[in-house]
Amino acid sequence: MILHKVSENARVLVQQELADKVFRMEVEAPQIAELARPGQFVHLRILTGSFLLRRPVGVAEADRKRGTVAFIYRVVGRGTEAMAGLVTGERVNLLGPLGHGFDCGVRHPLIVGGGMGLSPVLFYAAAMKGKAAVLMGGRSAAELFWQNLYAPYAEKIFCTTDDGSLGIKGFTTTLLPDLLQRGDYDLITACGPEVMMRGIARIAKEHGVRCQVSLEKRMGCGLGACLSCSIDTTDGNRRKVCKDGPVFEAGEVFA
Repeated sequence: MILHKVSENARVLVQQELADKVFRMEVEAPQIAELARPGQFVHLRILTGSFLLRRPVGVAEADRKRGTVAFIYRVVGRGTEAMAGLVTGERVNLLGPLGHGFDCGVRHPLIVGGGMGLSPVLFYAAAMKGKAAVLMGGRSAAELFWQNLYAPYAEKIFCTTDDGSLGIKGFTTTLLPDLLQRGDYDLITACGPEVMMRGIARIAKEHGVRCQVSLEKRMGCGLGACLSCSIDTTDGNRRKVCKDGPVFEAGEVFA
C-alpha cells in the first residue's frame, strides 16, 4: 500500500499549556489533516533558531473540515522548549503523515495509555466515535488531566495511579486483567513506556485478545533511509519504526 505524504509549512493557531510542562499546539495544515490516520506521526522542523534536525511528533488530533492538526507534547529539552515558545502566526514545517496507524475496522477496542503515550491514541479514540473504552495510567491524579480530553470520545474511562490518588492504585497492568474478563474487547491499542506495553501485550496474549502497540524511537529521517530507528522483531528480521511502524502487532515486537 502506498502511503501519501506531503511537506507543509503550517501556521501555529493555538499554543496552550495543559499541565506542568505539557503543551497542546494546534496548527493549520489542511493537506496533512486530510491524509492523517490515527497512530501516524509527522516529522516536525522548527524554522527559527539553529534547529536543523526534525523531531517525530504523534498526531493527537486532526480536523479535516477545519484543516487543522494538533500535537500534545512535554517539554524535555531544547527542541521541545523551542516548540513551546512558538506563538500564533509562526510556522513550522511538517513532513507527513508518516508510518502506519492503528486498525480502525474493529468493533470494540480498549485503548491503554500511560503518561505522554496518551497523546497519539487520542486521535484513535476520536476516530472510533464512542466505540472505544480507555484505560489510562499516571503517577498521580495531576497527570491524568487527559480525562477531560478523552471524555467526548470514550465509551468509558478507567484510571490507575501509582499513589492511588485517582482510580485504582497501581498500574494499567493491575486493572487490565479484570477489564478483559468483564469486557468483550476485540483489540487493545497501547502506547506508553515500553515496560508497560510489554506487560499489556503479555496480558492480552493470555486472554486471547489482539493487541497493537505504538513504539517510539529516535529517528533521523523518518523515511526509512537512515536506519536509526531499526529494531529486532520476533521473527528475526530487522524493521524500521518510522516506515514499518510506529504501530505493530504486539507479537511482532514483544515475545
